[in-house]
Amino acid sequence: MLSLRQSLSLDSIRPLGGWQPNNEGSVVAWYQKGVGITLNGSDVSVWADSANSYDMAQSTASEQPAYSAGELTFVSADDTNIQTSSQISITGAFTIGVKLTPTGSNTGCFLADITTNNEFFKLHSTINFRAKIGGSLASIDLDSGTFGDDYLVVTRNGSNLLTLHKNGVAQSTTTTTSGTALIDAIGLRSGGGSGVNGYDGVIEEIQIFSSTSATLTANVNSYLAGL
Repeated sequence: MLSLRQSLSLDSIRPLGGWQPNNEGSVVAWYQKGVGITLNGSDVSVWADSANSYDMAQSTASEQPAYSAGELTFVSADDTNIQTSSQISITGAFTIGVKLTPTGSNTGCFLADITTNNEFFKLHSTINFRAKIGGSLASIDLDSGTFGDDYLVVTRNGSNLLTLHKNGVAQSTTTTTSGTALIDAIGLRSGGGSGVNGYDGVIEEIQIFSSTSATLTANVNSYLAGL
């Protein structure tokens, strides 16, 4: 196996003094582009968390996502996914940022819980985002366009208002969803498998915080835009 700790790679260099997720006391997990990757050949066996050791791993070679130049490629037909043995649980406000490029028309769960049913964040179609938290479904359609090579930020505030930002723009549809958000996998949810509800496409970075604010949202958007 080859371990890639690319702390000085072109993918991970940020301007000196610039904001980073670890500047936030509420950072839960940071799956940083091109950093903390352990390879099994050209596939990812581990994506280490740069914040709190919620490392994502996959020991089954046939289910490991492919890796190239900071990008992990997931294929739902192959059930590609990576998982953490340490449960992430967020009871209140949160901010989740992801840089991704989906493929296909039903692109599946990019972040989820693989051990508990009805816990996921997914692209349900080319225009629809869905989250299920505590079994409660939230659905948000894009104002225009479709999902592509994008950075997305999902926030829930203290009033349980869920908002989706696409490439720095808050979508006009919002919804409310309460309950504890459970996360322990990237690329597949509980009840998936056999090509069902797995994610199809590339993921470059994921950031998870147990708080939200206008400043944090702006910082996450700006950081992901620079990848």
